[in-house]
Amino acid sequence: MSEFKYQKPFPITKDTTEYRLLTKEHVSVVEFDGRKILKVAPEGLELLSQAAYHDVSFYLRASHLEKLEKILKDPEATDNDRFVAYTMLLNQMVAASGELPTCQDTGTAICVGKKGEDVYTGVNDAEYISKGVYNTYESDNLRFSQIVPQTMLKEKNSGTNLPAQIDIYAETGNKYEFLFITKGGGSGNKTYLYQMTKSLLTEENLTNFVEQHIMDLGTAACPPYHLAFVIGGTSAEANLATVKKASAGYLDHLPTEGNDGGQAFRDLEWEEKITKICQESGVGAQFGGKYFVHDVRVIRLPRHAASCPVGLGVSCSADRNVKGKITEEGIFLEQLEKNPARFLPKEAPHLKDAIELDIDQPMDKIREELSKYPVKTRFSLRGTLIVARDMAHARISEMLANGEEMPQYFKDHPIYYAGPAKTPTGMASGSFGPTTAGRMDPYVNEFQKVGGSMVMVAKGNRSQQVTDACKANGGFYLGSIGGPAAILAKNSIKSVEVVDFPELGMEAVRKIKIEDFPAFLLVDDKGNDFFAEFK
Repeated sequence: MSEFKYQKPFPITKDTTEYRLLTKEHVSVVEFDGRKILKVAPEGLELLSQAAYHDVSFYLRASHLEKLEKILKDPEATDNDRFVAYTMLLNQMVAASGELPTCQDTGTAICVGKKGEDVYTGVNDAEYISKGVYNTYESDNLRFSQIVPQTMLKEKNSGTNLPAQIDIYAETGNKYEFLFITKGGGSGNKTYLYQMTKSLLTEENLTNFVEQHIMDLGTAACPPYHLAFVIGGTSAEANLATVKKASAGYLDHLPTEGNDGGQAFRDLEWEEKITKICQESGVGAQFGGKYFVHDVRVIRLPRHAASCPVGLGVSCSADRNVKGKITEEGIFLEQLEKNPARFLPKEAPHLKDAIELDIDQPMDKIREELSKYPVKTRFSLRGTLIVARDMAHARISEMLANGEEMPQYFKDHPIYYAGPAKTPTGMASGSFGPTTAGRMDPYVNEFQKVGGSMVMVAKGNRSQQVTDACKANGGFYLGSIGGPAAILAKNSIKSVEVVDFPELGMEAVRKIKIEDFPAFLLVDDKGNDFFAEFK
Protein backbone atom coordinates (compact mmCIF):
# COMPACT_ATOMS: atom_id res chain seq x y z
CA MET A 1 0.00 0.00 0.00
CA SER A 2 1.26 3.46 -0.89
CA GLU A 3 2.06 5.85 1.92
CA PHE A 4 -0.21 8.89 2.30
CA LYS A 5 1.50 12.20 1.58
CA TYR A 6 -0.26 15.51 1.05
CA GLN A 7 1.12 17.69 -1.73
CA LYS A 8 0.23 21.37 -1.76
CA PRO A 9 -1.00 21.89 -5.36
CA PHE A 10 0.70 25.27 -5.93
CA PRO A 11 3.78 25.44 -3.68
CA ILE A 12 4.79 29.07 -4.31
CA THR A 13 8.29 29.30 -2.91
CA LYS A 14 8.53 33.02 -2.07
CA ASP A 15 6.95 36.45 -2.42
CA THR A 16 9.24 39.19 -3.74
CA THR A 17 6.44 41.77 -3.95
CA GLU A 18 7.17 45.27 -2.65
CA TYR A 19 4.25 46.32 -0.46
CA ARG A 20 3.25 49.68 0.99
CA LEU A 21 1.45 50.06 4.31
CA LEU A 22 -2.07 51.42 3.97
CA THR A 23 -2.91 51.47 7.66
CA LYS A 24 -2.33 49.75 10.98
CA GLU A 25 -5.94 50.35 11.93
CA HIS A 26 -8.74 47.76 11.67
CA VAL A 27 -6.31 45.00 12.75
CA SER A 28 -5.77 43.44 16.18
CA VAL A 29 -4.50 40.17 17.65
CA VAL A 30 -6.20 38.14 20.39
CA GLU A 31 -5.28 34.87 22.06
CA PHE A 32 -7.68 31.94 21.84
CA ASP A 33 -6.95 28.40 22.90
CA GLY A 34 -3.23 29.08 22.67
CA ARG A 35 -3.49 30.50 19.15
CA LYS A 36 -2.93 34.04 17.88
CA ILE A 37 -6.11 35.11 16.12
CA LEU A 38 -5.89 38.03 13.68
CA LYS A 39 -9.06 40.09 13.99
CA VAL A 40 -9.83 42.19 10.92
CA ALA A 41 -12.59 44.75 11.13
CA PRO A 42 -14.89 44.67 8.08
CA GLU A 43 -13.92 48.27 7.33
CA GLY A 44 -10.38 47.03 6.73
CA LEU A 45 -11.55 44.75 3.93
CA GLU A 46 -13.50 47.60 2.37
CA LEU A 47 -10.54 49.97 2.63
CA LEU A 48 -8.10 47.49 1.05
CA SER A 49 -10.50 46.64 -1.77
CA GLN A 50 -11.22 50.29 -2.56
CA ALA A 51 -7.51 51.18 -2.61
CA ALA A 52 -6.63 48.17 -4.74
CA TYR A 53 -9.22 48.83 -7.43
CA HIS A 54 -8.29 52.51 -7.51
CA ASP A 55 -4.56 51.87 -7.87
CA VAL A 56 -4.89 49.12 -10.46
CA SER A 57 -7.06 51.37 -12.65
CA PHE A 58 -4.45 54.12 -12.92
CA TYR A 59 -1.03 52.55 -12.26
CA LEU A 60 0.85 49.52 -13.57
CA ARG A 61 3.71 47.44 -12.23
CA ALA A 62 7.23 48.74 -12.83
CA SER A 63 8.14 45.30 -14.22
CA HIS A 64 5.53 45.73 -16.95
CA LEU A 65 6.74 49.21 -17.89
CA GLU A 66 10.34 47.93 -18.01
CA LYS A 67 9.25 45.51 -20.74
CA LEU A 68 7.83 48.38 -22.80
CA GLU A 69 11.13 50.22 -22.34
CA LYS A 70 12.95 47.09 -23.55
CA ILE A 71 11.04 47.20 -26.85
CA LEU A 72 12.24 50.75 -27.48
CA LYS A 73 15.85 49.67 -26.91
CA ASP A 74 15.70 46.48 -29.01
CA PRO A 75 17.27 46.95 -32.48
CA GLU A 76 15.18 43.99 -33.73
CA ALA A 77 11.90 45.74 -32.89
CA THR A 78 10.03 47.16 -35.86
CA ASP A 79 8.88 50.76 -36.17
CA ASN A 80 5.36 49.55 -35.47
CA ASP A 81 6.51 47.75 -32.29
CA ARG A 82 8.22 50.93 -31.12
CA PHE A 83 5.26 53.15 -32.01
CA VAL A 84 2.90 50.99 -29.93
CA ALA A 85 5.32 50.68 -26.99
CA TYR A 86 6.08 54.40 -26.93
CA THR A 87 2.39 55.31 -27.13
CA MET A 88 1.61 52.95 -24.25
CA LEU A 89 4.27 54.57 -22.09
CA LEU A 90 2.87 58.01 -22.91
CA ASN A 91 -0.59 56.69 -22.07
CA GLN A 92 0.61 55.54 -18.69
CA MET A 93 2.05 58.98 -17.95
CA VAL A 94 -1.44 60.42 -18.52
CA ALA A 95 -3.17 57.71 -16.47
CA ALA A 96 -0.78 58.14 -13.53
CA SER A 97 -2.34 61.55 -12.81
CA GLY A 98 -5.26 59.59 -11.34
CA GLU A 99 -8.05 61.07 -13.47
CA LEU A 100 -8.10 59.11 -16.75
CA PRO A 101 -7.81 55.32 -16.27
CA THR A 102 -5.27 53.34 -18.27
CA CYS A 103 -8.04 51.68 -20.32
CA GLN A 104 -11.62 52.75 -20.95
CA ASP A 105 -12.76 49.19 -20.22
CA THR A 106 -12.15 49.39 -16.49
CA GLY A 107 -13.14 45.77 -16.31
CA THR A 108 -14.79 43.18 -14.13
CA ALA A 109 -13.51 43.39 -10.56
CA ILE A 110 -11.99 40.03 -9.57
CA CYS A 111 -10.61 39.17 -6.14
CA VAL A 112 -8.80 35.97 -5.18
CA GLY A 113 -8.29 35.67 -1.41
CA LYS A 114 -6.34 33.20 0.72
CA LYS A 115 -7.71 33.44 4.24
CA GLY A 116 -5.78 31.87 7.09
CA GLU A 117 -7.84 29.75 9.47
CA ASP A 118 -6.74 32.05 12.31
CA VAL A 119 -8.16 35.16 10.67
CA TYR A 120 -11.51 36.37 12.04
CA THR A 121 -13.73 39.02 10.44
CA GLY A 122 -17.19 38.05 11.72
CA VAL A 123 -18.85 39.05 8.43
CA ASN A 124 -19.40 37.90 4.88
CA ASP A 125 -16.05 39.04 3.50
CA ALA A 126 -17.33 39.19 -0.08
CA GLU A 127 -19.87 41.84 0.92
CA TYR A 128 -17.21 44.22 2.22
CA ILE A 129 -14.84 43.55 -0.66
CA SER A 130 -17.76 44.33 -2.98
CA LYS A 131 -18.41 47.57 -1.07
CA GLY A 132 -14.81 48.58 -1.83
CA VAL A 133 -15.44 47.88 -5.53
CA TYR A 134 -18.61 49.95 -5.39
CA ASN A 135 -16.84 52.88 -3.73
CA THR A 136 -14.05 52.99 -6.29
CA TYR A 137 -16.32 52.80 -9.33
CA GLU A 138 -18.57 55.49 -7.86
CA SER A 139 -15.81 57.94 -6.94
CA ASP A 140 -13.33 57.45 -9.80
CA ASN A 141 -13.76 58.10 -13.52
CA LEU A 142 -14.29 54.44 -14.32
CA ARG A 143 -16.82 52.66 -16.51
CA PHE A 144 -19.78 50.54 -15.47
CA SER A 145 -19.47 47.45 -17.68
CA GLN A 146 -21.46 44.77 -15.83
CA ILE A 147 -24.67 43.64 -17.51
CA VAL A 148 -27.27 41.86 -15.37
CA PRO A 149 -30.03 39.67 -16.81
CA GLN A 150 -33.69 40.47 -16.12
CA THR A 151 -34.96 37.48 -18.06
CA MET A 152 -33.23 34.99 -20.31
CA LEU A 153 -33.25 37.50 -23.17
CA LYS A 154 -33.48 40.92 -21.49
CA GLU A 155 -30.66 42.56 -19.57
CA LYS A 156 -29.39 45.94 -18.41
CA ASN A 157 -26.30 47.64 -17.04
CA SER A 158 -26.09 47.28 -13.26
CA GLY A 159 -24.92 50.90 -12.93
CA THR A 160 -22.41 50.00 -10.21
CA ASN A 161 -19.97 47.65 -11.94
CA LEU A 162 -21.19 44.96 -9.56
CA PRO A 163 -21.35 42.06 -9.20
CA ALA A 164 -17.67 41.35 -8.67
CA GLN A 165 -16.09 37.91 -8.88
CA ILE A 166 -14.77 36.99 -5.44
CA ASP A 167 -13.12 33.64 -4.70
CA ILE A 168 -11.82 33.01 -1.17
CA TYR A 169 -9.75 29.97 -0.25
CA ALA A 170 -8.80 28.55 3.16
CA GLU A 171 -5.16 28.47 4.29
CA THR A 172 -3.31 27.81 7.53
CA GLY A 173 -1.98 30.63 9.69
CA ASN A 174 -3.20 34.11 10.59
CA LYS A 175 -2.51 36.00 7.38
CA TYR A 176 -4.97 37.11 4.68
CA GLU A 177 -3.53 37.41 1.13
CA PHE A 178 -5.20 38.83 -1.97
CA LEU A 179 -4.85 39.15 -5.71
CA PHE A 180 -6.98 41.96 -7.15
CA ILE A 181 -7.60 42.03 -10.91
CA THR A 182 -9.66 44.18 -13.23
CA LYS A 183 -10.25 42.15 -16.37
CA GLY A 184 -11.56 43.88 -19.48
CA GLY A 185 -13.73 42.13 -22.02
CA GLY A 186 -11.04 42.16 -24.71
CA SER A 187 -8.49 40.11 -22.80
CA GLY A 188 -11.15 38.17 -20.92
CA ASN A 189 -12.59 36.92 -24.22
CA LYS A 190 -9.17 35.66 -25.30
CA THR A 191 -9.17 32.74 -22.86
CA TYR A 192 -9.30 29.34 -24.49
CA LEU A 193 -9.81 25.76 -23.30
CA TYR A 194 -8.85 22.87 -25.56
CA GLN A 195 -9.78 19.35 -24.51
CA MET A 196 -6.86 17.30 -25.81
CA THR A 197 -5.47 13.80 -25.21
CA LYS A 198 -2.19 12.15 -24.26
CA SER A 199 -1.20 12.20 -27.95
CA LEU A 200 -0.50 15.94 -27.62
CA LEU A 201 2.45 15.28 -25.35
CA THR A 202 5.24 14.82 -27.85
CA GLU A 203 7.77 17.46 -28.89
CA GLU A 204 6.44 17.62 -32.44
CA ASN A 205 2.73 17.56 -31.63
CA LEU A 206 2.98 20.15 -28.87
CA THR A 207 5.05 22.47 -31.06
CA ASN A 208 2.52 22.16 -33.89
CA PHE A 209 -0.34 22.78 -31.46
CA VAL A 210 1.24 25.98 -30.16
CA GLU A 211 2.04 27.27 -33.66
CA GLN A 212 -1.55 26.64 -34.73
CA HIS A 213 -3.45 27.96 -31.72
CA ILE A 214 -1.32 30.92 -30.72
CA MET A 215 -3.02 32.75 -33.57
CA ASP A 216 -6.39 32.18 -31.87
CA LEU A 217 -5.40 35.08 -29.62
CA GLY A 218 -5.19 37.60 -32.46
CA THR A 219 -4.59 41.24 -31.55
CA ALA A 220 -8.02 42.18 -30.21
CA ALA A 221 -6.86 41.95 -26.58
CA CYS A 222 -4.16 44.64 -26.98
CA PRO A 223 -0.72 43.02 -27.23
CA PRO A 224 2.09 42.82 -26.30
CA TYR A 225 0.73 40.11 -24.00
CA HIS A 226 1.77 38.39 -20.81
CA LEU A 227 0.80 34.94 -22.11
CA ALA A 228 -0.10 31.91 -19.99
CA PHE A 229 -0.13 28.36 -21.35
CA VAL A 230 -1.30 25.59 -19.00
CA ILE A 231 -1.31 21.84 -19.64
CA GLY A 232 -3.26 19.57 -17.31
CA GLY A 233 -5.53 20.20 -14.37
CA THR A 234 -7.81 18.08 -12.23
CA SER A 235 -10.72 19.76 -14.03
CA ALA A 236 -11.33 22.22 -16.82
CA GLU A 237 -12.05 24.99 -14.33
CA ALA A 238 -8.82 24.26 -12.42
CA ASN A 239 -6.91 24.65 -15.67
CA LEU A 240 -8.48 28.01 -16.53
CA ALA A 241 -8.10 29.36 -13.00
CA THR A 242 -4.40 28.59 -13.32
CA VAL A 243 -4.28 30.41 -16.67
CA LYS A 244 -5.69 33.56 -15.07
CA LYS A 245 -3.31 33.50 -12.10
CA ALA A 246 -0.28 32.70 -14.26
CA SER A 247 -1.02 35.56 -16.66
CA ALA A 248 -1.17 37.90 -13.64
CA GLY A 249 2.32 36.87 -12.50
CA TYR A 250 0.83 35.21 -9.40
CA LEU A 251 2.55 31.86 -10.03
CA ASP A 252 5.99 33.12 -11.01
CA HIS A 253 7.66 31.50 -8.01
CA LEU A 254 6.43 27.96 -8.51
CA PRO A 255 9.02 25.16 -8.63
CA THR A 256 10.56 24.46 -12.03
CA GLU A 257 10.20 20.67 -11.90
CA GLY A 258 7.52 18.14 -11.07
CA ASN A 259 7.37 15.49 -8.37
CA ASP A 260 5.47 12.32 -7.47
CA GLY A 261 2.87 14.32 -5.56
CA GLY A 262 1.74 16.24 -8.65
CA GLN A 263 2.90 19.72 -7.70
CA ALA A 264 2.35 22.47 -10.26
CA PHE A 265 5.54 23.70 -11.87
CA ARG A 266 6.85 26.12 -14.48
CA ASP A 267 8.51 24.68 -17.56
CA LEU A 268 11.20 27.23 -18.41
CA GLU A 269 12.30 25.41 -21.56
CA TRP A 270 8.84 25.57 -23.09
CA GLU A 271 8.48 29.19 -22.03
CA GLU A 272 11.50 30.00 -24.20
CA LYS A 273 10.17 27.91 -27.09
CA ILE A 274 6.74 29.53 -27.09
CA THR A 275 8.24 33.00 -26.75
CA LYS A 276 10.30 32.32 -29.87
CA ILE A 277 7.24 31.04 -31.76
CA CYS A 278 5.40 34.26 -30.86
CA GLN A 279 8.32 36.45 -31.93
CA GLU A 280 8.64 34.64 -35.25
CA SER A 281 4.91 34.87 -35.98
CA GLY A 282 5.42 38.43 -37.24
CA VAL A 283 2.24 39.76 -35.60
CA GLY A 284 4.22 41.99 -33.26
CA ALA A 285 2.75 44.65 -31.02
CA GLN A 286 -0.55 44.76 -32.97
CA PHE A 287 0.63 45.88 -36.45
CA GLY A 288 3.57 43.66 -37.34
CA GLY A 289 6.91 42.93 -35.72
CA LYS A 290 8.55 40.94 -32.95
CA TYR A 291 6.65 41.79 -29.78
CA PHE A 292 3.42 39.81 -29.85
CA VAL A 293 4.25 38.90 -26.23
CA HIS A 294 6.31 40.40 -23.45
CA ASP A 295 6.77 37.02 -21.82
CA VAL A 296 5.27 33.54 -21.51
CA ARG A 297 4.41 31.41 -18.47
CA VAL A 298 4.04 27.68 -19.06
CA ILE A 299 2.51 25.76 -16.14
CA ARG A 300 2.27 21.96 -15.99
CA LEU A 301 -0.43 20.36 -13.82
CA PRO A 302 -1.50 16.80 -12.99
CA ARG A 303 -4.45 15.40 -14.98
CA HIS A 304 -6.97 12.58 -15.14
CA ALA A 305 -5.76 9.74 -17.35
CA ALA A 306 -8.63 10.30 -19.80
CA SER A 307 -8.26 14.09 -19.97
CA CYS A 308 -5.63 16.57 -21.07
CA PRO A 309 -7.05 20.08 -20.77
CA VAL A 310 -4.95 22.86 -22.30
CA GLY A 311 -5.59 26.48 -21.38
CA LEU A 312 -4.40 29.62 -23.15
CA GLY A 313 -4.93 33.20 -21.99
CA VAL A 314 -3.34 36.61 -21.60
CA SER A 315 -2.96 39.68 -19.48
CA CYS A 316 -3.06 42.56 -21.94
CA SER A 317 -1.25 45.88 -22.24
CA ALA A 318 -3.46 47.10 -19.40
CA ASP A 319 -1.78 44.61 -17.05
CA ARG A 320 -4.05 45.40 -14.11
CA ASN A 321 -3.07 43.04 -11.32
CA VAL A 322 -2.15 44.03 -7.76
CA LYS A 323 -1.51 42.00 -4.61
CA GLY A 324 -2.58 42.85 -1.08
CA LYS A 325 -2.25 41.33 2.38
CA ILE A 326 -3.46 41.76 5.94
CA THR A 327 -1.10 40.69 8.72
CA GLU A 328 -0.48 41.46 12.38
CA GLU A 329 1.51 44.51 11.20
CA GLY A 330 -1.36 46.07 9.26
CA ILE A 331 -3.03 46.28 5.84
CA PHE A 332 -0.71 46.34 2.84
CA LEU A 333 -1.02 46.85 -0.93
CA GLU A 334 1.51 46.13 -3.65
CA GLN A 335 3.47 49.22 -4.69
CA LEU A 336 2.67 50.09 -8.29
CA GLU A 337 4.64 52.56 -10.41
CA LYS A 338 3.67 56.19 -9.80
CA ASN A 339 6.41 57.68 -12.04
CA PRO A 340 6.17 55.98 -15.46
CA ALA A 341 8.04 58.87 -17.07
CA ARG A 342 11.33 57.35 -15.92
CA PHE A 343 10.89 54.58 -18.50
CA LEU A 344 10.58 56.95 -21.46
CA PRO A 345 13.61 57.54 -23.67
CA LYS A 346 15.06 61.06 -23.85
CA GLU A 347 13.94 61.25 -27.47
CA ALA A 348 10.90 59.76 -29.17
CA PRO A 349 11.66 56.92 -31.60
CA HIS A 350 12.16 58.16 -35.15
CA LEU A 351 9.20 57.02 -37.22
CA LYS A 352 7.97 57.69 -40.72
CA ASP A 353 5.32 60.43 -40.70
CA ALA A 354 1.69 59.34 -40.71
CA ILE A 355 -0.66 60.28 -43.58
CA GLU A 356 -3.04 63.09 -42.60
CA LEU A 357 -6.67 62.19 -43.36
CA ASP A 358 -9.62 64.59 -43.06
CA ILE A 359 -12.67 62.46 -42.22
CA ASP A 360 -15.06 65.41 -42.43
CA GLN A 361 -15.02 65.03 -46.21
CA PRO A 362 -17.93 63.28 -47.93
CA MET A 363 -17.73 59.52 -47.42
CA ASP A 364 -16.92 58.87 -51.10
CA LYS A 365 -13.92 61.23 -50.83
CA ILE A 366 -12.67 59.47 -47.68
CA ARG A 367 -12.88 56.10 -49.41
CA GLU A 368 -11.20 57.43 -52.53
CA GLU A 369 -8.28 58.68 -50.42
CA LEU A 370 -7.94 55.43 -48.45
CA SER A 371 -7.97 53.41 -51.65
CA LYS A 372 -4.64 54.98 -52.67
CA TYR A 373 -2.65 53.33 -49.89
CA PRO A 374 -1.58 49.77 -49.03
CA VAL A 375 -2.55 47.97 -45.85
CA LYS A 376 -0.32 48.77 -42.83
CA THR A 377 -0.22 52.48 -43.80
CA ARG A 378 -0.37 54.66 -40.69
CA PHE A 379 -2.83 57.56 -40.74
CA SER A 380 -3.52 60.50 -38.47
CA LEU A 381 -7.27 61.18 -38.48
CA ARG A 382 -9.06 64.46 -37.84
CA GLY A 383 -12.75 65.22 -38.04
CA THR A 384 -15.92 63.44 -36.90
CA LEU A 385 -16.40 59.85 -35.79
CA ILE A 386 -19.65 58.15 -34.84
CA VAL A 387 -19.19 55.89 -31.82
CA ALA A 388 -21.28 52.72 -31.70
CA ARG A 389 -20.71 49.20 -30.41
CA ASP A 390 -22.60 45.98 -29.60
CA MET A 391 -26.00 47.14 -28.38
CA ALA A 392 -26.27 50.04 -30.84
CA HIS A 393 -25.45 47.72 -33.74
CA ALA A 394 -28.10 45.28 -32.55
CA ARG A 395 -30.67 48.11 -32.37
CA ILE A 396 -29.86 49.34 -35.88
CA SER A 397 -29.99 45.80 -37.26
CA GLU A 398 -33.43 45.43 -35.71
CA MET A 399 -34.49 48.73 -37.32
CA LEU A 400 -33.41 47.49 -40.76
CA ALA A 401 -35.25 44.22 -40.23
CA ASN A 402 -38.41 46.23 -39.49
CA GLY A 403 -38.08 48.15 -42.75
CA GLU A 404 -36.67 51.36 -41.25
CA GLU A 405 -33.86 53.36 -42.80
CA MET A 406 -30.21 53.18 -41.82
CA PRO A 407 -29.52 56.28 -39.66
CA GLN A 408 -27.88 58.96 -41.77
CA TYR A 409 -25.01 59.38 -39.29
CA PHE A 410 -23.95 55.78 -40.05
CA LYS A 411 -23.65 56.75 -43.71
CA ASP A 412 -21.96 60.12 -43.33
CA HIS A 413 -19.16 59.30 -40.91
CA PRO A 414 -16.65 56.55 -40.08
CA ILE A 415 -17.82 54.32 -37.22
CA TYR A 416 -15.63 53.98 -34.12
CA TYR A 417 -16.30 50.90 -32.01
CA ALA A 418 -15.84 52.10 -28.42
CA GLY A 419 -17.51 52.84 -25.10
CA PRO A 420 -16.08 55.57 -22.85
CA ALA A 421 -15.28 55.71 -19.16
CA LYS A 422 -16.76 58.56 -17.12
CA THR A 423 -15.60 62.06 -18.07
CA PRO A 424 -13.49 63.91 -15.47
CA THR A 425 -14.62 67.40 -14.53
CA GLY A 426 -13.31 69.98 -16.98
CA MET A 427 -12.32 67.48 -19.67
CA ALA A 428 -13.94 66.76 -23.02
CA SER A 429 -13.84 63.00 -22.61
CA GLY A 430 -13.12 60.13 -20.30
CA SER A 431 -10.73 57.37 -21.34
CA PHE A 432 -11.96 56.30 -24.76
CA GLY A 433 -9.91 53.65 -26.53
CA PRO A 434 -11.23 51.22 -29.15
CA THR A 435 -13.12 48.04 -28.37
CA THR A 436 -12.75 44.66 -30.08
CA ALA A 437 -13.84 44.89 -33.72
CA GLY A 438 -14.70 41.22 -34.13
CA ARG A 439 -17.91 41.43 -32.14
CA MET A 440 -19.39 43.67 -34.84
CA ASP A 441 -18.35 41.42 -37.75
CA PRO A 442 -21.83 39.91 -38.32
CA TYR A 443 -23.29 43.38 -39.01
CA VAL A 444 -20.76 44.67 -41.55
CA ASN A 445 -22.11 43.32 -44.82
CA GLU A 446 -25.73 44.03 -43.83
CA PHE A 447 -24.89 47.65 -42.98
CA GLN A 448 -22.59 48.29 -45.94
CA LYS A 449 -25.25 47.06 -48.36
CA VAL A 450 -27.35 50.06 -47.35
CA GLY A 451 -24.48 52.55 -47.18
CA GLY A 452 -23.47 52.34 -43.51
CA SER A 453 -20.20 51.31 -41.83
CA MET A 454 -18.20 52.04 -44.97
CA VAL A 455 -15.18 53.03 -42.88
CA MET A 456 -14.74 51.40 -39.46
CA VAL A 457 -12.21 52.12 -36.71
CA ALA A 458 -11.54 49.71 -33.84
CA LYS A 459 -8.91 47.28 -32.56
CA GLY A 460 -7.88 43.75 -33.47
CA ASN A 461 -8.10 41.35 -36.36
CA ARG A 462 -11.37 40.59 -38.14
CA SER A 463 -13.00 37.61 -39.83
CA GLN A 464 -13.01 36.76 -43.51
CA GLN A 465 -16.62 37.95 -43.80
CA VAL A 466 -15.45 41.52 -43.13
CA THR A 467 -12.72 41.32 -45.77
CA ASP A 468 -15.28 39.94 -48.23
CA ALA A 469 -17.81 42.64 -47.36
CA CYS A 470 -15.27 45.45 -47.79
CA LYS A 471 -14.21 44.07 -51.17
CA ALA A 472 -17.82 43.69 -52.34
CA ASN A 473 -19.04 47.05 -51.03
CA GLY A 474 -15.97 49.29 -51.19
CA GLY A 475 -15.40 49.49 -47.43
CA PHE A 476 -12.36 49.87 -45.17
CA TYR A 477 -11.30 48.88 -41.68
CA LEU A 478 -8.75 50.96 -39.77
CA GLY A 479 -7.06 49.60 -36.68
CA SER A 480 -6.49 51.94 -33.76
CA ILE A 481 -3.95 51.01 -31.09
CA GLY A 482 -5.57 48.89 -28.42
CA GLY A 483 -4.61 50.14 -24.98
CA PRO A 484 -3.83 53.89 -24.90
CA ALA A 485 -7.30 55.09 -23.92
CA ALA A 486 -6.15 57.83 -21.55
CA ILE A 487 -3.86 59.62 -24.02
CA LEU A 488 -6.57 59.48 -26.73
CA ALA A 489 -8.95 61.21 -24.32
CA LYS A 490 -6.42 63.85 -23.35
CA ASN A 491 -4.86 64.66 -26.73
CA SER A 492 -7.13 63.45 -29.54
CA ILE A 493 -10.79 63.65 -28.52
CA LYS A 494 -12.01 67.25 -28.47
CA SER A 495 -15.75 66.87 -27.92
CA VAL A 496 -18.32 64.17 -27.21
CA GLU A 497 -22.11 64.26 -27.57
CA VAL A 498 -24.77 61.56 -27.39
CA VAL A 499 -26.82 61.40 -30.60
CA ASP A 500 -28.95 58.25 -30.21
CA PHE A 501 -30.06 55.54 -27.77
CA PRO A 502 -29.10 57.44 -24.57
CA GLU A 503 -30.73 54.70 -22.49
CA LEU A 504 -27.83 52.39 -23.42
CA GLY A 505 -25.45 54.28 -21.14
CA MET A 506 -21.84 53.75 -22.18
CA GLU A 507 -23.15 51.94 -25.28
CA ALA A 508 -25.19 54.91 -26.55
CA VAL A 509 -24.36 56.28 -30.00
CA ARG A 510 -22.06 59.29 -29.72
CA LYS A 511 -20.51 61.83 -32.08
CA ILE A 512 -16.94 62.79 -31.29
CA LYS A 513 -14.57 65.35 -32.77
CA ILE A 514 -10.98 64.17 -33.04
CA GLU A 515 -7.56 65.30 -34.17
CA ASP A 516 -4.18 63.59 -34.43
CA PHE A 517 -5.94 60.23 -33.94
CA PRO A 518 -3.63 57.32 -34.96
CA ALA A 519 -4.96 54.44 -37.07
CA PHE A 520 -3.53 51.81 -39.43
CA LEU A 521 -5.20 50.63 -42.64
CA LEU A 522 -5.86 46.92 -42.02
CA VAL A 523 -8.58 45.90 -44.52
CA ASP A 524 -9.12 47.69 -47.82
CA ASP A 525 -11.64 47.76 -50.67
CA LYS A 526 -9.58 45.36 -52.79
CA GLY A 527 -9.81 42.37 -50.47
CA ASN A 528 -6.45 42.89 -48.76
CA ASP A 529 -6.26 42.08 -45.06
CA PHE A 530 -3.11 42.77 -43.05
CA PHE A 531 -3.86 39.78 -40.82
CA ALA A 532 -4.48 37.31 -43.68
CA GLU A 533 -1.01 35.76 -43.46
CA PHE A 534 -1.54 35.01 -39.76
CA LYS A 535 -4.96 33.33 -40.08
